[in-house]
Order: sequence, then structure tokens, then C-alpha cells
Amino acid sequence: PNGYLHIGHAKSIWINFGLAEKFGGTCNLRFDDTNPVKEDLEYVESIKRDVEWMGYHWDGAVRYSSDYFDQLYEWALYLIREGKAFVCDLSAEQMREYRGTLTEPGRNSPWRDRSVAENLDLFERMKNGEFADGARSLRARIDMTSPNINLRDPVLYRIKKASHHQTGDKWCIYPSYDYAHGQGDAIEGVTHSICTVEFEDHRPLYDWCINNLPTPSQPHQYEFSRLNVNYMITSKRKLKLLVDEGHVDGWNDPRLPTLSGMRRRGFTPKALRDFCEMTGVTKVVGVADISMLEFALREDLNAHAPRAMCVLRPLKVVLTNYPADQSETLSAPIHPQHEALGVRTLAFGREILIEQDDFREQANKHYKRLVSGKRVRLRNACVIEADEAVKDVDGRIIEVRARVIEDTLGKDPADGIKPKGVIHWVSATDHLDCEVRLYDRLFT
Repeated sequence: PNGYLHIGHAKSIWINFGLAEKFGGTCNLRFDDTNPVKEDLEYVESIKRDVEWMGYHWDGAVRYSSDYFDQLYEWALYLIREGKAFVCDLSAEQMREYRGTLTEPGRNSPWRDRSVAENLDLFERMKNGEFADGARSLRARIDMTSPNINLRDPVLYRIKKASHHQTGDKWCIYPSYDYAHGQGDAIEGVTHSICTVEFEDHRPLYDWCINNLPTPSQPHQYEFSRLNVNYMITSKRKLKLLVDEGHVDGWNDPRLPTLSGMRRRGFTPKALRDFCEMTGVTKVVGVADISMLEFALREDLNAHAPRAMCVLRPLKVVLTNYPADQSETLSAPIHPQHEALGVRTLAFGREILIEQDDFREQANKHYKRLVSGKRVRLRNACVIEADEAVKDVDGRIIEVRARVIEDTLGKDPADGIKPKGVIHWVSATDHLDCEVRLYDRLFT
């Protein structure tokens, strides 16, 4: 692991764990830790937290590719003895030149035809640390003319003299992801190995390794299209750049599409699961609209969130016919659909606060809030009618004077003139001050 999970990983988590639940199977959590240079325990712990937060639990203990390094090494020796792997002296740059292109076949390495004995000796010496990083690699002997570049003698092992967070300094050669992936599945008895569609071209190599090794089981790889959401960037490289350069407040910045950031922002696990279900499973690459994600969150919050009223840009309203020395306590349901949650109390008096956007001196018929000379209902309270707007020297409205329409608590006005809308409010004297952060989209 070399980064935090993001919204795209939520889709993968939902598919893998969801399929296991649906068909009575189990899902393993295995970390690909084949590159010790890029591993970080911080990422390991964050991934475990995110999977559990999403509402899922893996089977047994957490697994690591490094748990199988001994077996992977033995299988590499098996491939060498079978004449299906060789030690190559080409550098990474030379290997790219020999590999060819999508329209041109590759060329065989000058060291492709080394004897089994020489390959076994060199591979043993690689393991013993006799060569520098990048000096040699172990490659599969497949087909340098294959139209699939992944089958053009891919690297199975490379030299990296770096300490590993699980195995310490035991190894200085490490398997490639493509080699470790399928064999880890086979060791664990995985039946369905589900990847995003960019790994589709890697499946022939996955199958080649399984078919050419004495693995205890025969797993199969399946692919689905990754989840892309507009206004969100899910490239770990780009997200890491934002974090490293201090443009955001760490990996859990609420503006980021990381699961830890979305959790901090207020997204719920169910909203993410519902969003994944709404987008469906397909191999067609597309972009989901962020409004679908926001809809899923609203639906979940609407079903479960306790109600409260908050005024962000307050405008004072003085109820001129309400006694200055009087106040009362109103009640409102904590949740309108869940009576068992009980009620909350609302302090009500002569002065209240409403949103600045909820009052206009003049408005068209489509404006359903408070207008001079018109009526509106205060949520969970009475009907009021605006009489006058008080302005400062610059002409800005700083106060509204209004009247309470008598006997309208939970009732329509006796004169039959009903309000057109309902607005929220808080007491001007009995309320809580709070800090509210309004997040815009980080990416355009």
C-alpha cells in the first residue's frame, strides 16, 4: 500500500465484500507489499480502518503478499528448472527498448538462452545480495512477439536492497505484483479475483503463472470498470502531490475524495454503498455525476439524521406584537418519521434570527419565503407577516419588523390567508454559536 483509499476503492470494496456476502463466501484482505520502497504502515492501518468503516469484515487475519515470499521463491526456482524463467542482465531502460511497441514485436534478451544451471546459480546469488539494485532480474520466458506486451518476458523478480516492514532484511529480491498476485490467490484458495478493468490485459499473465506452476488451486481473474466521479481526482500520485506540497490538510482533508476525507466531511458508509449500487457493475468506462453521490448521502441522512435548525447568515426579526418580557418553549420532533426518538425544545421569543436570503422587500410569485407585506410560517412555530425592513446608512437590511399572526401554532390563520412557504429560524437570545465550514469542489 502506498496511499489512502479513495472513492474508487469504495466501489472495489463494495463489489468484493458484497459478492462474498451475497453468495455465502468470504473475502480476504491482502496487502500487496512486494515493493518495500513504497510501503508505509500508516497506509496499512488507514486501509483497515476504511474497510471496517465501510461496514465490512475480512475473513481471518489480515494477509500480506510477503507471507508467501518463501513459497514464491520456490516456485520461481521451479520455473527456472522447467526452462520457463531466466536471469536477465538488461537494465530497465534496455528492457524497455527490447520490449517493442504495440505495433512492433519485441526482441529476445541476449541472456534468454542461459542454461538452467547458470540461471539457478545467478538467481541464488541475486538472493544472497551479490549484485547491485537493477543489475539483474528474473524474467518469465514466454513470447517476445506476443501482441500483449505483458507477455513479452515479464519481470518476475528484481533486486531491491531495502528493508521490508514485514520481513525486515531477510530478502533483497522481491517478486513483481503480477507474479505475486495470482499465486497469493492460489495459496489462499481464492475463486474470484476481482480487479478494475485496467488489469484486463494482465489476465493472460495471471493465467500463465497459474497454469505453469503447481499451485494448490486455480483462481480466475475478473474485471470491472473503475469508478470515476466528475469533479474528483482519484490518481494516488496526484493526491499524494497535494498532500506532500501542503495544498490540503493531509490525506483526510474533507475536500479530498479519500474515504478518510469523505468520512471527516460527513459522508456515511451507507451513502457510499448505495452510490456504488446506483452506478452498477460494468466493464464500460464512464464517469458518474457527483450529484448521484450527493443524492445518496441526502437520502441516508434524511432517513436517520436528528433534526436541528441552523442559521448561517443571520438577519434579526423583531416580532413587534410579541411581549418583550415573555418567552416560551416550543417542541418539535427529533425526527419526523421516527416518533420513538422523542422531541426537542425550541426557545421562542420577541427576537429571532432567520437567513438573510429568506427575506426580500419585493419578490415575484415564485419566491416562497418572507416578503414585506406577506406571510410565512416559521418551522415548528407560528405564522408571521413582515411589516418593515430596517436599513443601515448604506442601505443594507439589518433588521425586519414583523407581526405574529394570532393562534397559528400548528394551525392556519383564521382569516384564511395562508402563508406560501416555511422558513427555519433560531432564537436571537437562546442559541448555540457554532463553526460551519462550507466546502466547495476542490477540482474543476
